[in-house]
Amino acid sequence: MALIKSISGIRGTIGGRSGNGLTPPDVVKYTAAFGQWLRQQNPDRQTVVIGRDGRLSGEMVSKLVAATLQSLGLNVIDLGLSTTPTVELAVTGEGAAGGIILTASHNPIQWNALKLLNETGEFISAQDGADVLAIAEAESFDFVEVRKLGQYRTDATWLQKHIDLILDLPLVDRDAIAGRNFRLVVDAVNSTGGIAVPLLLEALGVEKISKLHCEPTGDFAHNPEPLPENLRDIIKEMQKGNADLGIVVDPDVDRLALICEDGSPFGEEYTLVAVADYVLKHRSAIGELPGNSVSNMSSTVALRDVTQRYGGQHFASAVGEVNVVEMMKANQAVIGGEGNGGIIYPDLHHGRDALVGIALFLTHLAKSGRSASMLRRTYPNYYISKNKIELTADIDVDAVLGRIQTKYARNPINTIDGVKIEFDKEWVHLRKSNTEPIIRIYSESDTLATADYLARKIIDDIREVISENR
Repeated sequence: MALIKSISGIRGTIGGRSGNGLTPPDVVKYTAAFGQWLRQQNPDRQTVVIGRDGRLSGEMVSKLVAATLQSLGLNVIDLGLSTTPTVELAVTGEGAAGGIILTASHNPIQWNALKLLNETGEFISAQDGADVLAIAEAESFDFVEVRKLGQYRTDATWLQKHIDLILDLPLVDRDAIAGRNFRLVVDAVNSTGGIAVPLLLEALGVEKISKLHCEPTGDFAHNPEPLPENLRDIIKEMQKGNADLGIVVDPDVDRLALICEDGSPFGEEYTLVAVADYVLKHRSAIGELPGNSVSNMSSTVALRDVTQRYGGQHFASAVGEVNVVEMMKANQAVIGGEGNGGIIYPDLHHGRDALVGIALFLTHLAKSGRSASMLRRTYPNYYISKNKIELTADIDVDAVLGRIQTKYARNPINTIDGVKIEFDKEWVHLRKSNTEPIIRIYSESDTLATADYLARKIIDDIREVISENR
Protein backbone atom coordinates (compact mmCIF):
# COMPACT_ATOMS: atom_id res chain seq x y z
CA MET A 1 0.00 0.00 0.00
CA ALA A 2 1.15 3.56 -0.65
CA LEU A 3 0.09 7.10 0.23
CA ILE A 4 2.01 9.97 -1.34
CA LYS A 5 1.40 13.45 0.05
CA SER A 6 2.77 16.09 -2.28
CA ILE A 7 2.28 19.78 -2.83
CA SER A 8 0.14 19.09 -5.91
CA GLY A 9 -2.26 16.64 -4.29
CA ILE A 10 -2.73 13.34 -2.54
CA ARG A 11 -2.45 10.00 -4.30
CA GLY A 12 -2.35 6.48 -3.08
CA THR A 13 -3.49 2.92 -3.46
CA ILE A 14 -6.98 2.05 -2.32
CA GLY A 15 -7.20 0.02 0.89
CA GLY A 16 -4.97 -0.80 3.83
CA ARG A 17 -4.55 1.15 7.03
CA SER A 18 -5.04 4.87 7.41
CA GLY A 19 -1.83 6.69 6.56
CA ASN A 20 -0.53 3.81 4.47
CA GLY A 21 -3.04 3.92 1.62
CA LEU A 22 -5.78 6.15 0.28
CA THR A 23 -8.35 5.08 2.85
CA PRO A 24 -11.64 6.86 3.70
CA PRO A 25 -10.05 8.66 6.71
CA ASP A 26 -7.24 9.90 4.44
CA VAL A 27 -9.69 11.11 1.80
CA VAL A 28 -11.68 13.00 4.43
CA LYS A 29 -8.60 14.45 6.13
CA TYR A 30 -7.02 15.92 3.02
CA THR A 31 -10.30 17.03 1.47
CA ALA A 32 -11.12 18.84 4.73
CA ALA A 33 -7.69 20.50 4.70
CA PHE A 34 -8.16 21.70 1.14
CA GLY A 35 -11.70 22.90 1.86
CA GLN A 36 -10.48 24.79 4.93
CA TRP A 37 -7.74 26.39 2.83
CA LEU A 38 -10.24 27.38 0.15
CA ARG A 39 -12.46 29.08 2.76
CA GLN A 40 -9.45 31.06 4.00
CA GLN A 41 -8.37 32.06 0.49
CA ASN A 42 -11.82 32.82 -0.92
CA PRO A 43 -14.24 33.65 1.89
CA ASP A 44 -16.72 35.11 -0.62
CA ARG A 45 -16.75 31.98 -2.81
CA GLN A 46 -18.58 28.98 -1.43
CA THR A 47 -18.56 26.57 -4.40
CA VAL A 48 -16.19 23.72 -5.28
CA VAL A 49 -16.32 21.74 -8.53
CA ILE A 50 -15.46 18.04 -8.47
CA GLY A 51 -15.23 15.40 -11.20
CA ARG A 52 -13.71 11.98 -11.63
CA ASP A 53 -12.23 9.60 -14.16
CA GLY A 54 -13.69 6.15 -14.70
CA ARG A 55 -11.58 4.09 -12.29
CA LEU A 56 -13.30 1.57 -10.03
CA SER A 57 -12.81 3.53 -6.81
CA GLY A 58 -13.98 6.83 -8.28
CA GLU A 59 -17.61 6.82 -7.16
CA MET A 60 -16.72 5.84 -3.60
CA VAL A 61 -14.02 8.51 -3.29
CA SER A 62 -16.30 11.11 -4.90
CA LYS A 63 -19.02 10.57 -2.29
CA LEU A 64 -16.50 11.00 0.54
CA VAL A 65 -15.10 14.18 -1.01
CA ALA A 66 -18.51 15.74 -1.65
CA ALA A 67 -19.80 15.02 1.87
CA THR A 68 -16.62 16.39 3.45
CA LEU A 69 -16.84 19.63 1.49
CA GLN A 70 -20.51 20.01 2.44
CA SER A 71 -19.60 19.53 6.09
CA LEU A 72 -17.38 22.60 5.77
CA GLY A 73 -20.30 24.66 4.46
CA LEU A 74 -19.10 24.51 0.85
CA ASN A 75 -21.47 23.94 -2.05
CA VAL A 76 -20.49 21.13 -4.41
CA ILE A 77 -21.02 20.93 -8.16
CA ASP A 78 -20.36 17.34 -9.15
CA LEU A 79 -19.56 16.77 -12.84
CA GLY A 80 -19.52 13.01 -12.30
CA LEU A 81 -17.60 11.11 -14.99
CA SER A 82 -15.53 13.86 -16.56
CA THR A 83 -12.01 14.83 -17.62
CA THR A 84 -9.30 16.82 -15.90
CA PRO A 85 -9.43 19.73 -18.39
CA THR A 86 -13.24 19.80 -18.21
CA VAL A 87 -13.14 20.25 -14.44
CA GLU A 88 -10.53 22.98 -14.87
CA LEU A 89 -12.77 24.89 -17.25
CA ALA A 90 -15.81 24.39 -15.02
CA VAL A 91 -14.05 25.97 -12.02
CA THR A 92 -13.71 29.30 -13.79
CA GLY A 93 -17.02 28.91 -15.63
CA GLU A 94 -18.88 28.45 -12.35
CA GLY A 95 -16.92 31.13 -10.49
CA ALA A 96 -15.90 28.49 -7.97
CA ALA A 97 -13.35 28.79 -5.17
CA GLY A 98 -11.50 25.76 -6.54
CA GLY A 99 -11.85 22.20 -7.69
CA ILE A 100 -10.86 18.62 -6.98
CA ILE A 101 -10.22 16.10 -9.73
CA LEU A 102 -10.47 12.49 -8.58
CA THR A 103 -7.95 10.74 -10.79
CA ALA A 104 -4.60 9.03 -10.53
CA SER A 105 -4.00 9.93 -14.18
CA HIS A 106 -1.82 7.27 -15.82
CA ASN A 107 -1.31 5.23 -12.63
CA PRO A 108 -2.66 1.65 -12.53
CA ILE A 109 -6.13 0.63 -11.44
CA GLN A 110 -5.40 0.33 -7.69
CA TRP A 111 -4.47 4.03 -7.46
CA ASN A 112 -6.59 7.13 -7.04
CA ALA A 113 -5.84 10.72 -6.13
CA LEU A 114 -7.14 14.14 -5.16
CA LYS A 115 -5.77 16.72 -7.60
CA LEU A 116 -6.30 20.23 -6.30
CA LEU A 117 -7.25 23.32 -8.32
CA ASN A 118 -7.33 26.99 -7.32
CA GLU A 119 -9.94 29.55 -8.37
CA THR A 120 -8.34 29.94 -11.83
CA GLY A 121 -8.84 26.24 -12.55
CA GLU A 122 -5.10 25.61 -12.37
CA PHE A 123 -3.12 23.33 -10.08
CA ILE A 124 -2.24 24.98 -6.80
CA SER A 125 1.29 26.31 -6.32
CA ALA A 126 4.02 24.69 -4.27
CA GLN A 127 3.46 27.13 -1.40
CA ASP A 128 -0.29 26.64 -1.48
CA GLY A 129 0.20 22.89 -1.46
CA ALA A 130 2.50 23.14 1.53
CA ASP A 131 -0.15 25.22 3.34
CA VAL A 132 -2.81 22.59 2.65
CA LEU A 133 -0.55 19.82 3.97
CA ALA A 134 0.14 21.88 7.10
CA ILE A 135 -3.60 22.22 7.77
CA ALA A 136 -4.01 18.47 7.28
CA GLU A 137 -1.21 17.57 9.68
CA ALA A 138 -2.54 19.96 12.34
CA GLU A 139 -6.11 18.76 11.65
CA SER A 140 -7.25 22.35 12.07
CA PHE A 141 -10.63 21.90 10.44
CA ASP A 142 -13.71 23.89 11.39
CA PHE A 143 -16.87 22.02 10.40
CA VAL A 144 -20.19 23.86 10.28
CA GLU A 145 -23.36 23.18 12.27
CA VAL A 146 -26.28 21.44 10.62
CA ARG A 147 -28.15 24.51 9.34
CA LYS A 148 -25.05 25.69 7.44
CA LEU A 149 -24.18 22.49 5.58
CA GLY A 150 -23.27 23.06 1.95
CA GLN A 151 -25.54 22.13 -0.93
CA TYR A 152 -24.87 19.44 -3.53
CA ARG A 153 -25.89 19.25 -7.16
CA THR A 154 -24.80 17.37 -10.25
CA ASP A 155 -24.08 18.97 -13.62
CA ALA A 156 -23.61 16.84 -16.72
CA THR A 157 -23.43 19.78 -19.14
CA TRP A 158 -19.81 20.77 -18.82
CA LEU A 159 -18.33 18.22 -21.20
CA GLN A 160 -20.48 19.60 -24.02
CA LYS A 161 -19.56 23.15 -22.95
CA HIS A 162 -15.89 22.13 -23.13
CA ILE A 163 -16.37 20.79 -26.66
CA ASP A 164 -18.28 23.92 -27.72
CA LEU A 165 -15.42 26.11 -26.48
CA ILE A 166 -12.97 24.05 -28.55
CA LEU A 167 -15.15 24.35 -31.67
CA ASP A 168 -15.20 28.14 -31.22
CA LEU A 169 -11.41 28.42 -31.37
CA PRO A 170 -10.26 30.20 -34.57
CA LEU A 171 -7.55 27.60 -35.24
CA VAL A 172 -9.97 24.66 -35.08
CA ASP A 173 -11.37 24.13 -38.59
CA ARG A 174 -14.33 21.74 -38.51
CA ASP A 175 -14.91 22.00 -42.26
CA ALA A 176 -11.31 21.02 -43.06
CA ILE A 177 -11.53 18.03 -40.72
CA ALA A 178 -14.90 16.89 -42.05
CA GLY A 179 -13.64 17.33 -45.60
CA ARG A 180 -10.84 14.82 -45.12
CA ASN A 181 -13.36 12.09 -44.22
CA PHE A 182 -10.96 10.69 -41.62
CA ARG A 183 -11.25 7.10 -40.41
CA LEU A 184 -10.18 7.13 -36.76
CA VAL A 185 -9.60 4.57 -34.03
CA VAL A 186 -9.91 5.64 -30.37
CA ASP A 187 -8.42 3.82 -27.36
CA ALA A 188 -9.68 5.36 -24.10
CA VAL A 189 -8.48 2.61 -21.71
CA ASN A 190 -12.03 2.08 -20.39
CA SER A 191 -12.21 5.50 -18.76
CA THR A 192 -13.92 8.82 -19.40
CA GLY A 193 -12.11 9.44 -22.67
CA GLY A 194 -14.46 6.81 -24.05
CA ILE A 195 -17.25 9.35 -23.58
CA ALA A 196 -15.40 12.58 -24.32
CA VAL A 197 -13.29 11.75 -27.37
CA PRO A 198 -16.07 10.28 -29.57
CA LEU A 199 -18.32 13.24 -28.66
CA LEU A 200 -15.61 15.66 -29.74
CA LEU A 201 -14.88 13.78 -32.97
CA GLU A 202 -18.56 13.70 -33.91
CA ALA A 203 -18.78 17.44 -33.25
CA LEU A 204 -15.77 17.91 -35.56
CA GLY A 205 -17.59 16.14 -38.37
CA VAL A 206 -15.80 12.79 -38.15
CA GLU A 207 -18.20 10.02 -39.15
CA LYS A 208 -15.99 6.92 -39.13
CA ILE A 209 -14.93 6.22 -35.55
CA SER A 210 -13.85 2.79 -34.30
CA LYS A 211 -13.98 2.54 -30.52
CA LEU A 212 -11.45 0.42 -28.66
CA HIS A 213 -11.72 0.15 -24.86
CA CYS A 214 -14.19 3.02 -24.74
CA GLU A 215 -16.63 1.68 -22.14
CA PRO A 216 -15.94 3.77 -18.99
CA THR A 217 -16.00 0.76 -16.65
CA GLY A 218 -12.72 1.66 -14.95
CA ASP A 219 -11.47 -1.87 -15.54
CA PHE A 220 -8.44 -0.78 -17.55
CA ALA A 221 -7.80 -2.99 -20.58
CA HIS A 222 -4.05 -2.33 -20.40
CA ASN A 223 -1.54 -0.29 -18.45
CA PRO A 224 -3.12 3.19 -18.63
CA GLU A 225 0.08 5.09 -19.38
CA PRO A 226 -0.11 5.80 -23.14
CA LEU A 227 3.32 4.47 -24.06
CA PRO A 228 3.91 2.30 -27.18
CA GLU A 229 4.58 -0.84 -25.13
CA ASN A 230 1.09 -0.51 -23.59
CA LEU A 231 -0.75 0.16 -26.86
CA ARG A 232 -0.44 -3.18 -28.64
CA ASP A 233 -4.19 -3.44 -29.31
CA ILE A 234 -4.55 -0.16 -31.19
CA ILE A 235 -1.21 -0.60 -32.97
CA LYS A 236 -2.38 -4.00 -34.20
CA GLU A 237 -5.67 -2.46 -35.33
CA MET A 238 -3.89 0.34 -37.21
CA GLN A 239 -1.58 -2.14 -38.94
CA LYS A 240 -4.63 -3.53 -40.77
CA GLY A 241 -4.51 -0.39 -42.91
CA ASN A 242 -8.15 0.59 -42.52
CA ALA A 243 -7.73 3.84 -40.59
CA ASP A 244 -5.97 7.18 -40.93
CA LEU A 245 -5.06 7.82 -37.31
CA GLY A 246 -5.18 6.20 -33.90
CA ILE A 247 -5.99 8.40 -30.90
CA VAL A 248 -5.07 7.36 -27.37
CA VAL A 249 -5.76 9.21 -24.12
CA ASP A 250 -4.97 8.42 -20.51
CA PRO A 251 -7.77 7.89 -17.92
CA ASP A 252 -8.33 11.60 -17.19
CA VAL A 253 -7.80 12.81 -20.77
CA ASP A 254 -4.96 15.27 -20.26
CA ARG A 255 -2.37 13.26 -22.23
CA LEU A 256 -2.60 12.50 -25.96
CA ALA A 257 -0.74 9.83 -27.92
CA LEU A 258 -1.15 9.25 -31.65
CA ILE A 259 -0.65 6.20 -33.87
CA CYS A 260 0.05 6.64 -37.59
CA GLU A 261 -1.90 4.95 -40.35
CA ASP A 262 0.76 2.23 -40.67
CA GLY A 263 0.72 1.37 -36.94
CA SER A 264 3.87 3.32 -36.07
CA PRO A 265 3.69 5.58 -33.01
CA PHE A 266 3.74 9.28 -33.88
CA GLY A 267 5.76 9.68 -30.66
CA GLU A 268 4.50 11.14 -27.40
CA GLU A 269 7.18 13.83 -27.55
CA TYR A 270 5.96 14.85 -31.00
CA THR A 271 2.29 15.40 -30.14
CA LEU A 272 3.24 18.81 -28.75
CA VAL A 273 5.75 19.46 -31.55
CA ALA A 274 3.13 18.93 -34.27
CA VAL A 275 0.46 21.04 -32.55
CA ALA A 276 3.00 23.81 -31.91
CA ASP A 277 4.04 23.71 -35.56
CA TYR A 278 0.44 24.34 -36.61
CA VAL A 279 -0.18 27.10 -34.05
CA LEU A 280 3.08 28.93 -34.78
CA LYS A 281 2.72 28.54 -38.55
CA HIS A 282 -0.74 30.11 -38.40
CA ARG A 283 0.58 33.15 -36.53
CA SER A 284 3.34 33.59 -39.09
CA ALA A 285 0.93 33.21 -42.03
CA ILE A 286 -1.37 36.03 -40.86
CA GLY A 287 1.50 38.35 -39.99
CA GLU A 288 1.28 38.18 -36.22
CA LEU A 289 4.38 38.49 -34.06
CA PRO A 290 6.35 35.26 -33.60
CA GLY A 291 4.95 33.13 -30.83
CA ASN A 292 6.90 31.68 -27.94
CA SER A 293 6.69 28.14 -26.60
CA VAL A 294 7.44 26.37 -23.32
CA SER A 295 8.09 22.75 -22.42
CA ASN A 296 9.75 21.18 -19.43
CA MET A 297 13.45 20.41 -19.23
CA SER A 298 12.94 16.71 -19.93
CA SER A 299 11.11 17.28 -23.23
CA THR A 300 12.56 17.11 -26.73
CA VAL A 301 14.46 20.02 -28.23
CA ALA A 302 12.46 19.48 -31.42
CA LEU A 303 9.97 22.00 -29.99
CA ARG A 304 12.79 24.54 -29.75
CA ASP A 305 13.74 23.88 -33.39
CA VAL A 306 10.16 24.34 -34.61
CA THR A 307 9.66 27.50 -32.54
CA GLN A 308 12.85 29.10 -33.82
CA ARG A 309 11.84 28.24 -37.39
CA TYR A 310 8.99 30.74 -37.02
CA GLY A 311 11.06 33.36 -35.22
CA GLY A 312 9.83 32.65 -31.72
CA GLN A 313 11.66 31.80 -28.51
CA HIS A 314 11.49 28.52 -26.66
CA PHE A 315 11.80 28.33 -22.87
CA ALA A 316 12.40 25.25 -20.73
CA SER A 317 10.76 25.06 -17.30
CA ALA A 318 11.17 22.78 -14.32
CA VAL A 319 9.23 19.53 -14.64
CA GLY A 320 5.57 19.74 -13.58
CA GLU A 321 2.51 21.32 -15.16
CA VAL A 322 2.37 24.19 -12.67
CA ASN A 323 5.95 25.13 -13.60
CA VAL A 324 5.22 25.00 -17.33
CA VAL A 325 2.16 27.21 -16.87
CA GLU A 326 4.07 29.73 -14.75
CA MET A 327 6.78 30.06 -17.42
CA MET A 328 4.21 30.28 -20.21
CA LYS A 329 2.55 33.22 -18.49
CA ALA A 330 5.87 34.90 -17.80
CA ASN A 331 6.92 34.68 -21.47
CA GLN A 332 3.52 35.12 -23.17
CA ALA A 333 3.83 31.68 -24.74
CA VAL A 334 1.11 30.81 -27.26
CA ILE A 335 1.66 27.06 -26.93
CA GLY A 336 3.28 24.82 -24.37
CA GLY A 337 3.12 21.56 -22.52
CA GLU A 338 5.08 18.47 -21.68
CA GLY A 339 6.71 15.76 -23.75
CA ASN A 340 4.35 13.14 -22.36
CA GLY A 341 1.64 14.23 -24.80
CA GLY A 342 0.35 17.10 -22.68
CA ILE A 343 -0.86 20.09 -24.75
CA ILE A 344 -1.44 23.46 -23.08
CA TYR A 345 -3.19 25.96 -25.36
CA PRO A 346 -3.75 29.20 -23.45
CA ASP A 347 -6.37 30.50 -25.90
CA LEU A 348 -8.62 27.91 -24.21
CA HIS A 349 -7.08 27.54 -20.75
CA HIS A 350 -3.78 26.96 -18.96
CA GLY A 351 -4.03 23.22 -18.46
CA ARG A 352 -3.02 20.05 -20.30
CA ASP A 353 -5.93 19.13 -22.52
CA ALA A 354 -6.01 16.11 -24.85
CA LEU A 355 -9.33 17.24 -26.37
CA VAL A 356 -8.03 20.57 -27.66
CA GLY A 357 -4.88 18.73 -28.73
CA ILE A 358 -6.98 16.36 -30.85
CA ALA A 359 -8.88 19.22 -32.49
CA LEU A 360 -5.73 21.19 -33.32
CA PHE A 361 -3.83 18.14 -34.56
CA LEU A 362 -6.68 16.98 -36.80
CA THR A 363 -6.97 20.48 -38.28
CA HIS A 364 -3.22 20.47 -38.92
CA LEU A 365 -3.34 16.99 -40.48
CA ALA A 366 -6.36 17.88 -42.62
CA LYS A 367 -4.85 21.09 -43.98
CA SER A 368 -1.45 19.49 -44.59
CA GLY A 369 -2.93 16.98 -47.04
CA ARG A 370 -0.48 14.43 -45.69
CA SER A 371 -0.83 11.12 -43.90
CA ALA A 372 0.16 11.04 -40.24
CA SER A 373 3.43 9.22 -40.98
CA MET A 374 4.31 11.74 -43.71
CA LEU A 375 3.61 14.62 -41.33
CA ARG A 376 5.81 13.03 -38.69
CA ARG A 377 8.72 12.86 -41.14
CA THR A 378 8.64 16.65 -41.56
CA TYR A 379 9.99 17.12 -38.03
CA PRO A 380 13.58 16.74 -36.84
CA ASN A 381 14.36 13.33 -35.40
CA TYR A 382 15.48 13.14 -31.80
CA TYR A 383 15.46 10.19 -29.46
CA ILE A 384 15.07 10.27 -25.69
CA SER A 385 16.40 7.52 -23.47
CA LYS A 386 14.57 7.35 -20.12
CA ASN A 387 16.36 5.60 -17.26
CA LYS A 388 16.63 5.59 -13.49
CA ILE A 389 19.05 4.42 -10.84
CA GLU A 390 17.76 3.21 -7.49
CA LEU A 391 19.77 4.21 -4.44
CA THR A 392 19.74 3.13 -0.82
CA ALA A 393 17.97 5.40 1.66
CA ASP A 394 21.25 6.43 3.36
CA ILE A 395 22.67 8.08 0.23
CA ASP A 396 22.59 11.89 0.05
CA VAL A 397 21.08 12.33 -3.41
CA ASP A 398 21.68 16.10 -3.46
CA ALA A 399 25.35 15.54 -2.73
CA VAL A 400 25.60 13.02 -5.57
CA LEU A 401 24.01 15.45 -8.01
CA GLY A 402 26.39 18.15 -6.78
CA ARG A 403 29.39 15.95 -7.58
CA ILE A 404 28.07 15.25 -11.07
CA GLN A 405 27.58 18.97 -11.61
CA THR A 406 31.19 19.60 -10.60
CA LYS A 407 32.45 16.84 -12.89
CA TYR A 408 30.80 18.46 -15.91
CA ALA A 409 31.38 22.07 -14.86
CA ARG A 410 32.87 22.95 -18.26
CA ASN A 411 29.57 22.17 -19.97
CA PRO A 412 26.52 24.44 -19.95
CA ILE A 413 24.48 23.36 -16.91
CA ASN A 414 20.95 24.23 -15.79
CA THR A 415 20.06 23.57 -12.14
CA ILE A 416 16.51 24.92 -11.84
CA ASP A 417 15.28 21.33 -11.59
CA GLY A 418 17.97 18.81 -10.78
CA VAL A 419 20.99 18.97 -13.10
CA LYS A 420 20.73 19.30 -16.88
CA ILE A 421 24.00 19.03 -18.79
CA GLU A 422 24.23 20.30 -22.36
CA PHE A 423 26.61 18.78 -24.90
CA ASP A 424 27.13 19.73 -28.57
CA LYS A 425 23.92 18.17 -29.86
CA GLU A 426 22.79 16.23 -26.81
CA TRP A 427 21.59 16.76 -23.26
CA VAL A 428 21.24 14.72 -20.09
CA HIS A 429 18.79 15.63 -17.32
CA LEU A 430 19.11 14.20 -13.81
CA ARG A 431 16.27 14.62 -11.31
CA LYS A 432 15.78 13.08 -7.91
CA SER A 433 12.43 11.60 -6.95
CA ASN A 434 10.50 13.46 -4.25
CA THR A 435 9.14 10.25 -2.77
CA GLU A 436 11.88 7.61 -3.02
CA PRO A 437 15.70 7.36 -3.33
CA ILE A 438 15.78 7.35 -7.11
CA ILE A 439 17.58 9.51 -9.65
CA ARG A 440 15.85 9.70 -13.02
CA ILE A 441 18.17 10.12 -16.00
CA TYR A 442 16.76 11.39 -19.30
CA SER A 443 19.08 11.88 -22.27
CA GLU A 444 18.43 12.99 -25.85
CA SER A 445 20.37 12.77 -29.10
CA ASP A 446 19.72 12.43 -32.81
CA THR A 447 20.32 8.68 -32.48
CA LEU A 448 18.94 6.35 -29.83
CA ALA A 449 22.32 4.63 -29.51
CA THR A 450 23.98 7.91 -28.53
CA ALA A 451 21.18 8.79 -26.11
CA ASP A 452 21.52 5.36 -24.46
CA TYR A 453 25.30 5.73 -24.32
CA LEU A 454 25.04 9.12 -22.58
CA ALA A 455 22.61 7.71 -20.02
CA ARG A 456 24.89 4.74 -19.28
CA LYS A 457 27.88 7.10 -18.96
CA ILE A 458 26.08 9.26 -16.39
CA ILE A 459 24.87 6.19 -14.48
CA ASP A 460 28.48 4.94 -14.31
CA ASP A 461 29.54 8.39 -13.05
CA ILE A 462 26.88 8.25 -10.32
CA ARG A 463 28.02 4.80 -9.22
CA GLU A 464 31.61 5.99 -9.12
CA VAL A 465 30.64 8.95 -6.90
CA ILE A 466 28.77 6.65 -4.55
CA SER A 467 31.64 4.16 -4.31
CA GLU A 468 34.11 6.95 -3.53
CA ASN A 469 31.99 8.02 -0.54
CA ARG A 470 31.87 4.56 1.01
